[in-house]
Amino acid sequence: MNIKQSRSTGDGALVRRFDYDDGWTVAVDLGAAAEDVSVDTVGQTAIVVIEGDGEPVESEFELPGPAASTAIVNGVVTVEGTR
Repeated sequence: MNIKQSRSTGDGALVRRFDYDDGWTVAVDLGAAAEDVSVDTVGQTAIVVIEGDGEPVESEFELPGPAASTAIVNGVVTVEGTR
């Protein structure tokens, strides 16, 4: 397993990428309630929208390939794909 970690430039979310022999996982710690977060993927891009007080906040991050699944648990968005 190979781990890459970075901090996004716009919203300060912690982004981690885990590479495996048969796939990959990208985890983004948003610290927001799951009911306030939506995630969509288009090609190799994940689009995350956080609804809250005031205007929604939208962030995008690149994925290492097309997504096979997405999940939001305890404020962490997880996107997984296969090789």
